[in-house]
Amino acid sequence: MTITNQSLLERRKAILPTGLGVAFPVFAEKAKNSEVWDVEGNRYIDFIGGISVLNTGHSHPKITQRVHEQLDKFTHTAAQIMNYECYVDLAEKLCEKAPISGDKKALFLTTGAEAVENCVKIARAKTGRPGIISFVGGWHGRTSMCMSLTGKVLPYKKNFGPMPGPVFHALFPAEELNVTEAQALHSLEMIFQADIDPSEVAAMIIEPVQGEGGFHQVTPSFAKALREICDEHGIVLIFDEVQCGFARTGTLFAGEQLGVEPDLMTSAKSLAGGYPISAVIGRADIMDAPQVGGLGGTYSGNPLACVAALAVMEVIEEENLLARSVEIGDKIATFLKGLNLSTIGHIRYKGAMLAFELIDSDGKPDAAATADLKAKAFEQGLLLASCGMYGNAIRVMVPLTVEDEVLQEGLDIIKNILTA
Repeated sequence: MTITNQSLLERRKAILPTGLGVAFPVFAEKAKNSEVWDVEGNRYIDFIGGISVLNTGHSHPKITQRVHEQLDKFTHTAAQIMNYECYVDLAEKLCEKAPISGDKKALFLTTGAEAVENCVKIARAKTGRPGIISFVGGWHGRTSMCMSLTGKVLPYKKNFGPMPGPVFHALFPAEELNVTEAQALHSLEMIFQADIDPSEVAAMIIEPVQGEGGFHQVTPSFAKALREICDEHGIVLIFDEVQCGFARTGTLFAGEQLGVEPDLMTSAKSLAGGYPISAVIGRADIMDAPQVGGLGGTYSGNPLACVAALAVMEVIEEENLLARSVEIGDKIATFLKGLNLSTIGHIRYKGAMLAFELIDSDGKPDAAATADLKAKAFEQGLLLASCGMYGNAIRVMVPLTVEDEVLQEGLDIIKNILTA
């Protein structure tokens, strides 16, 4: 029997739950760098990169080689049962690179959501307080605690309540959202006045660049204000870098560009080039707050993922991917501005973490046009993803290793659709 996308879709529909959505009705057969081929041999240019997981591209040879070498040694012991050196190696390298001064420690987990949840656990253990403050539009994961922190209802929170608390959402400042920094700080003050005293707040968590929320950026001045508030009240400041970290913004961590140090930070997604691992990195005195046995997980810090992450760090340096990220972002932004289309609204980017909005003739968010662009791009062999509170932003997460001609091919598809 010939395997087709349709035959696999029928099997999928029969056996997988409806809530597990899928963006495109095709099944991957193989992938290389920034290109994917489905089971019928159709080729696609990948501007999604596994939702910002593949900054070093699909199946990078150095990463694949390191994983093969580790496979021949062992695949699992459980890091809490028997140690292995690559776990310690990776922790040392991340602590060396993290934009936090003083003594640091690192912990490995499996998913970004786990990293966020462990930040909450660590902050509560350190402070003895229950409260957490996050921000409107923030995305922190799909587990119960992370859904509570996430500042977007549809489709992530509807029907899944009540949410764990106490969690409160402050406004996120962004010109495109008509929220000033003063208004955002005022909303934070109102939380302290109306909902929870700052002496009961364990942590404040924010993405230096929002992911699902629309790639809105924290400014250095707002980060400084948050740092001062946290210092004043003994609150742990957490930077969630699951999506914006690991070279996507032109620095290894996006927070490096803010001039402000967090107390804890998360990493995942592109940390290991597609292998499941996440990290919490933080000040040693805070990281040491939980009791022995209070942190961990069966698959946390899997050795295959650890060696993959070590290889990723080498690839970023050897292939100058920080500079390449800036180059890609500038090229895409220049290209979009050069189209001079009234249907393109805000273009915002740090490095190659770029989003552009589609708007209607009245300047309002045009989610329908965004969906149409994604659908037509797919038909022409380009994979695009959207984001934002109104679903009208296209986010670009193309691998930083993309060849120039493949990148241009993808951009030309976008141009042909938008100018048709």
